[in-house]
Amino acid sequence: MNDAELLRVENLRTHFHAHDRTVKAVEGVSFSVRQGSTVCLVGESGSGKSATAFSILNLIPKSLGRIVAGKVLYQGEDLLQIPARRLRGILGNDIAMIFQEPASALNPVYTIGNQLTEVLRAHQRCTPREARRQARELLDRVGIADAERRLDDYPHQLSGGMRQRAMIAIALSCRPKLLIADEPTTALDATVQSQILALLHELQQETGMAMLFITHDLSVVAEIADRVVVMYAGRIVEEGNVMQIFDTPWMPYTRGLLKARPQLQPGRAFPRRLSAIPGSPPELAHLATGCSFRPRCSHAVADCARKMPELDMADGHSVRCSRWREIAAAAEPEVAA
Repeated sequence: MNDAELLRVENLRTHFHAHDRTVKAVEGVSFSVRQGSTVCLVGESGSGKSATAFSILNLIPKSLGRIVAGKVLYQGEDLLQIPARRLRGILGNDIAMIFQEPASALNPVYTIGNQLTEVLRAHQRCTPREARRQARELLDRVGIADAERRLDDYPHQLSGGMRQRAMIAIALSCRPKLLIADEPTTALDATVQSQILALLHELQQETGMAMLFITHDLSVVAEIADRVVVMYAGRIVEEGNVMQIFDTPWMPYTRGLLKARPQLQPGRAFPRRLSAIPGSPPELAHLATGCSFRPRCSHAVADCARKMPELDMADGHSVRCSRWREIAAAAEPEVAA
């Protein structure tokens, strides 16, 4: 494991079981997160982003599925193999997560203060008075006004943006080295979204933490990412730094995502007509042979149906497409402009 790597995921595979079917939600996923960097996992809903995050934290409910293969190395230690007591000492302390829906992630029967101080007392071993003082400072730090009073509020008494800020306060309470953020700005209005992103960036600069950021919003990715991992049907289909993905995407799926973004053009009062990727994401329990994106790809040929392409890498940029070289050569000069 490289000295600068904080987290390395190797060949991670997670399967869910329902109604005599096996859903391969995560299939052979490998990537790394370096200290102080931001890696964005992107893709349509159902591509395996959240399942990957829950697998990294070993939080897959055993009643629903299981991690069937792979390693999750945090500072060289496999989180999938260590004792539960040791894992509890890492989660919430060294590694924290902002869940997608704060309304469901926060416990409705406990005050915000109780939920914050519980984390602080469990991991920092501080007194109740000290934990409350730190909790108040955390709420103030994430921009919640009248923090002392808000400590005694229940989640339902807060707005959506305030609940998200409270979730961020809980996640950052122990100054984690790695923050996993699962679509933390979903369902927030543009102003609050901008404030949340600015807050995360400021805290990242302050503490030096790394961040694994899960989103389907490419405008957010362009703003915060160092590296981008594109997922489709449970697999990584492209990975590169933010300039490689936005300026020279190789995978037809990535190109489709970029073209689907609303963009204003010089001299035009309205954005151009949106370009949509045809079809729908595949049913993971019934994947056809060959490239998973083939049924929706305008560049597909007969060979694409024979076997799943391996990841092909050049200059730190990898892609899962057997035709990427000829597609890139024939592509228009700019996709994301």
